[in-house]
Amino acid sequence: MAKVVLGIGTSHTPQISAPWAEWGNLGKTQEVSPAVPEDLEEQLKPQVWERRHASVQAAIKLLGDKIRDAKLDAMVIFGDDQHEQFHDENMPALAIYHGEKVEVHPRQGRPNNPNFPSLRFEPTKPEYENDADLANHLIGALTDREFEVTRCNELRAERGIGHAFSFLYQRLWAECDIPIVPVMVNTYYPPNQPTPKRCYSLGQAVRDSVAGWGGDQRIGIMASGGLSHIVIDEPLDHQVIAGLQHKDKEALWALPRDKMRGGTSEILNWVAAAGALEELDMTLIDYIPGYRSRPSTGCAMGFAYWE
Repeated sequence: MAKVVLGIGTSHTPQISAPWAEWGNLGKTQEVSPAVPEDLEEQLKPQVWERRHASVQAAIKLLGDKIRDAKLDAMVIFGDDQHEQFHDENMPALAIYHGEKVEVHPRQGRPNNPNFPSLRFEPTKPEYENDADLANHLIGALTDREFEVTRCNELRAERGIGHAFSFLYQRLWAECDIPIVPVMVNTYYPPNQPTPKRCYSLGQAVRDSVAGWGGDQRIGIMASGGLSHIVIDEPLDHQVIAGLQHKDKEALWALPRDKMRGGTSEILNWVAAAGALEELDMTLIDYIPGYRSRPSTGCAMGFAYWE
């Protein structure tokens, strides 16, 4: 039977892929973090930015090496869709893409934000393989487990696969030769965001479903996104990391839903991955609170693997 043998957790914020000195205020909020660090002014110095940006690049390289070395047959990716495939007239809580290929379009700056920096991505191929067979199996197996799964076998021609999934190619492994299965979780848009407990159960169901597929394939699980965004919330991030490291599902179920909004909601992708990776042990590569401006804005980034 197929088996989950590797887990990857990575932030995918643009802050990973551009020198921080090129950025103005990352967000437009004046909301203050619940725990502003006493040394915030020190953390906003260019030399600290450069050191932390270098640490991010080292973490990304290590994750890419882990994926390549694992000799995987497929990778299931938990990610969020930010109006790339779905819009408010049709916003499923859970969707799986089961087409044959995924198109990767160049990711440009945001047209409505002239301060958005140029992103340094690896040169990618125009399309990569999707594991339609595994995707179809997961759709059926999750439905049997009473998950309501939306399926789609075409991507919006003008967008290609969403950024949560293209990050694998654009930063971790441009020459990727293993197929993926994109599992799109609506973490962003209320009112039908899955709860942390439901996301964890989804991960468990994906792992169990993988075990009922194929022969002896080696499957990876990837969580894309997070951690706290725009307003950095280090206490929340450490609550998440501790729950992941100690396999404390009750702590993950108890994550405050009112904080699962915007980019911070991508933490739910990590919660889903944790459910799928219960049988493996997590190694935290790095946690980097990327403060970019006052009062406490930026993106907190996490990088981890499970073996």
